[in-house]
Amino acid sequence: MLIPSNGTIMPCDAVLLSGTCIVNESMLTGESVPVTKINLPNPSEYPKAMGDEIYSPEVHKRHTLFCGTNVIQTRFYTGELVKALVLRTGFSTAKGQLVRSILYPKPTDFKLYRDAYLFLLSLVVVAGIGFLYTVVNSILNEVPAHTIIIESLDIITITVPPALPAAMTAGIVYAQRRLKKIGIFCISPQRINICGQLNLVCFDKTGTLTEDGLDLWGIQRVENARFLLPEERACSESLLKSEFVACMATCHSLTKIEGVLSGDPLDLKMFEAIGWILEEATEEETALHNRIMPTVVRPSKQLFPESKQATNQEMELFELSTSYEIGIVRQFPFSSVLQRMCVIARVLGEKRMDAYMKGAPEVIASLCKQETVPVDFECVLEEYTKQGFRVIALAHRKLESKLTWHKVQTINRDAIESNMDFMGLIIMQNKLKQETPAVLEDLHKANIRTVMVTGDNMLTAISVARDCGMILPQDKVIIAEALPPKDGQAARINWHYADTLAKCTSSSPAINSEDIPVKLVHESLEDLQMTKYHFAMNGKSFAVILEHFQDLVPKLVLHGTVFARMAPDQKTQLVEALQNVDYYVGMCGDGANDCGALKRAHGGISLSELEASVASPFTSRTPSISCVPKLIREGRAALITSFCVFKFMALYSIIQYISQCQCNSEI
Repeated sequence: MLIPSNGTIMPCDAVLLSGTCIVNESMLTGESVPVTKINLPNPSEYPKAMGDEIYSPEVHKRHTLFCGTNVIQTRFYTGELVKALVLRTGFSTAKGQLVRSILYPKPTDFKLYRDAYLFLLSLVVVAGIGFLYTVVNSILNEVPAHTIIIESLDIITITVPPALPAAMTAGIVYAQRRLKKIGIFCISPQRINICGQLNLVCFDKTGTLTEDGLDLWGIQRVENARFLLPEERACSESLLKSEFVACMATCHSLTKIEGVLSGDPLDLKMFEAIGWILEEATEEETALHNRIMPTVVRPSKQLFPESKQATNQEMELFELSTSYEIGIVRQFPFSSVLQRMCVIARVLGEKRMDAYMKGAPEVIASLCKQETVPVDFECVLEEYTKQGFRVIALAHRKLESKLTWHKVQTINRDAIESNMDFMGLIIMQNKLKQETPAVLEDLHKANIRTVMVTGDNMLTAISVARDCGMILPQDKVIIAEALPPKDGQAARINWHYADTLAKCTSSSPAINSEDIPVKLVHESLEDLQMTKYHFAMNGKSFAVILEHFQDLVPKLVLHGTVFARMAPDQKTQLVEALQNVDYYVGMCGDGANDCGALKRAHGGISLSELEASVASPFTSRTPSISCVPKLIREGRAALITSFCVFKFMALYSIIQYISQCQCNSEI
């Protein structure tokens, strides 16, 4: 199929064969940031780059256009049209599977309904006894046959109330109306009753507990393997031509849509902080120069120092400002698996190209030459993450002069992302939402446990958990670090206190697993509240524990409060693990990568109005967690109404049944 240049809504899943597309995938992922899709490399052109790789829509998402997503604009080269090959249609597509899961959700097992059915069955048995009693009694008293039939059948209709299901939904209907008034919409009304039973709520961090956007707090550069003092601004004159600023200017996935910069909010903040300008090649230029025409970034004229001397000096400065440009030759996009992104760029007029990389500090440091990484790297990183800052590391490497533009287009990512020079850290601030601490305090007072599930750094997550009151100041946090089997050694778990995790000392004090006061069963809710220990772990450790330490899973989820660096499918696994230890689990997220967990939880609340949130039973119009206590309150009101109606109808039926039986016996 041909993709129109002015964009379209995809009717099927397809793989891009030529050209590039900018796509809004919020319908599927909940991420409102447009993503760039590139064509599948042609094995005949680049045999080395491809190897024996087999295409898979899940692995090669960067080349796949998904059904229902909105193609905003396309780009093509040398007059070639943007073509895509159809992969899947209808219910086989990613959107089709989402619609199917909404049409046929996994049945929720709720004790009230289970007990209601059992009670109705027992009423049927009682009605049967009454029926036989009436028939036998009437025959002995020689009552006419038609009277026997009417009276005996009357007993059954009196005992089993036909209006019971309708009466039980009355509370749900009124609760749904009240929820609609406060901006909470529901696609599964039966879940309202279940929300009255919630005793644990999982929260996503970014955009849910904290503000969605990030602010640049400062930068901390590295020179001669030593950290310099933190700097507030990255757009100073002295740093203008530094490799650090060049990395901030080039290492991102920003693009222009109708003249406006668009992309990941973190990349946008980083690029805005240096005040540079991004220029993309027009369709005419691209057609003229083939696909090698790169995106160019350059500093704005205001960044250059103003000179009040001779006119010729001003002219020189003007020429300098227009001549210093960096072209982005190739981009390796950010991967949540690799936790980093990389670009190959070239300064105008320079022969050798540069590789710039940014990502999770631990990952970047491991790919750099050890002599360029400061000795106190772990200590500095921990200081920032403990304070709740989001930290990104930058690295740089001069590439060999033999690497030409054509070779760069086919080179493997691993060949570039090694032997880098560590350049420093970018520190971003992610502020707590104003209402977060008060809402969590309300939930704790109601004996409802709170858990944080995030894709962010562990120490940052623990810091936010302490700030918002999820972990009290006097409580201890134990980090469970699970290591998979390696070199013949069995899988094992190392336990550390979060406060003493710093690797500044020669060794981090480990805890003997026998010393950890974990009880599988709590005698009472008060006992749970007295717990002074919280477990924290990352996604890798969680995966190892699920695979190799199944017996520990219930103990860890009973006390686990912070789950960091969790992949979307791991969030769903965590919700299932909590349900397995008899928790009624609520999940509150912004819908971006929480779709599976929102669907799986007993009460999933999406704070996003994007289309992906249709998978969630509840959607809040206001992006605030204050909707959680409101929903639980309405759930409890609906549940108690249903329970009281059930008792009233059952008692009414039994009284009528007894009186009718007595009347029949007197006759």
